[in-house]
Formats: sequence, structure tokens, C-alpha cells
Amino acid sequence: MPTSCNRILIYTAKMDEMVHFYGEFFVYQPVRRDGDRIVELHPAMGGLTILLHPAAKGQKQGQSAVKLVFDVKNVEAFQQQFIKRGIKIGPIHQADGYQFANLKDPSGNSISISSRGFALRD
Repeated sequence: MPTSCNRILIYTAKMDEMVHFYGEFFVYQPVRRDGDRIVELHPAMGGLTILLHPAAKGQKQGQSAVKLVFDVKNVEAFQQQFIKRGIKIGPIHQADGYQFANLKDPSGNSISISSRGFALRD
């Protein structure tokens, strides 16, 4: 049976900071349901929904071998938004027809902003 991946769950000890981070920089809207400890972050432009789950005591943050990749047309302009707000972000890397830069969210999870999704394909 065909399926698709539409949600990713991230464990965090910094719920409010994560909601703010993904809302501020990636325009995700939080949805909180009464009695549910998970906060759903829905993207404004469609795409993957992020589920924020409270981390258990002692659970390591940012230890996953997963990286969230956000498609952006202008990596440099997006990078400058982070720098202006004091968010540490790596240098812009040139790849085969696209650019990317890496950073971490407040819980230490790996993120990449990349123009790969807009690169011309042969």
C-alpha cells in the first residue's frame, strides 16, 4: 500500500523555544490540543508537519542522525536573518547547482537551509 511521510516527531526539553524558533524562521503555526502533550507545528506553505514531544528526563537532545532540510530560494538572505537575530549558523556551501548552510535548533537538532529544491534538473 503506498504511503508518504508527512510528519516528523522531535523530542525536546525546550518546547517554548522550539515553537518560537520554527514559527519565527520557518512560519510554522503551533496547534495545541487540550490534554495532549504534543505540539503540532503546521507549515504555512504545505509540507512536513513537525510534532514536538516533551523529552524524558535524561534523554539526550540533538543526538539523532536526522537532518531537517528547508527549501529556500535565497540561502544568503535566509542566513542573514539568523545572523541578525544572534542564531549561530554555518557558512554557505556551494554544491552542484545549489547552496546550503547548516545550523541547530534550540534542542540541538541538525537543520539545513538549501536551494537544492529550486535547482534546475537535467
